[in-house]
Amino acid sequence: MLGFFQALHELNPAERNVAATVIDEKFFGEKALFSDGKALWQSREKGFWHGCQLQLDEVQSSGVYEIGGVRVFCEMLGGEKKMVICGGGHVSIPMIQMGRMLGFQVYVLEDRPKFADCARQAGALEVICEPFAQGLARIKGDKDTFFVIVTRGHRYDQVCLEAIVEKEHAYIGMIGSRRRAAKVKEAILEKGRNPDVVNRVYTPIGLEIGAETPEEIAVAVMAEIIQVKNKGKRYAGYSRELVQAVLNCPDDPKVLATIVNRKGSAPREIGTKMLTLPGGDCIGTIGGGCVEAEIVRKALSMMHSDERKSILYHVDMTGEDAEEEGMACGGIIDVLLEPVWAFTPKIGANAGISVQNTESSRRQNERQIW
Repeated sequence: MLGFFQALHELNPAERNVAATVIDEKFFGEKALFSDGKALWQSREKGFWHGCQLQLDEVQSSGVYEIGGVRVFCEMLGGEKKMVICGGGHVSIPMIQMGRMLGFQVYVLEDRPKFADCARQAGALEVICEPFAQGLARIKGDKDTFFVIVTRGHRYDQVCLEAIVEKEHAYIGMIGSRRRAAKVKEAILEKGRNPDVVNRVYTPIGLEIGAETPEEIAVAVMAEIIQVKNKGKRYAGYSRELVQAVLNCPDDPKVLATIVNRKGSAPREIGTKMLTLPGGDCIGTIGGGCVEAEIVRKALSMMHSDERKSILYHVDMTGEDAEEEGMACGGIIDVLLEPVWAFTPKIGANAGISVQNTESSRRQNERQIW
């Protein structure tokens, strides 16, 4: 499993990357990592993935697929989502805070030292206090980079947009009225920039919710970014913090929880991850509440188990009993729990599969609730 995280750390996010885990009994827990159709890593030399080629064209989003008659959980992997905000004014501050809450790495470009300091205090990962053109020259951009232009004037907007449309990106949004945006776009086109890219710029920026205050505008912008991000089907389930926690302390026992199946109104999406550390602290969340607390307890129990095997944990939040126990979401999820530390987990036919069903009532001295 540590080898998987090492290979994951070295992935090129610009390529089409897929992580695949068998969740059927015979080969349960076997993993493989593919990049542009090529197998980069396999958990077992002559296991299920030996000679098996994953048809990437059939994997359009994260979910459970049948490959060779075997159920496999496949994840479309992107890099960590990055948001580059050009401008550090009043709208930027709540945007920085919301971006962090939503898991983005937030970078801010601002040429005024006072406003740059405010961006740092708001929690930006990095603030580049330089002229915009100079700062943007240091930003490469990629398929997971979201550019937001919220400068103090249209001449700065033009400088930023002129540089950004030349970069790879997931999203470009620019604040301002339609008239102001049209002038900036016209000036960019006159300088020979690609009209297809320029015409795809989101402007006026944000969803139309009648936003007026800086905080409301930030909500509208972040809602639009979420909409674009989720259409892309590229998930960064393995955050940098999570991967580093595994690789920096390989001998410390840890358990990785991943939602592999979801039905109904469960709070988190397929691919959502949480890493439980030895003391019970967690990196990430699978939705909070009673079920997360139970998953943490189960993870701690696995760390002290001699079996050291992965399990599939079934959580049913439907029915009257579930509602009485606080399972108000009403959905159903399957959570894969995998031991992650310096040993080779027992997987395959000899290990078997352990499936645990949650009930809202006490059964056989074990209670599993949302």
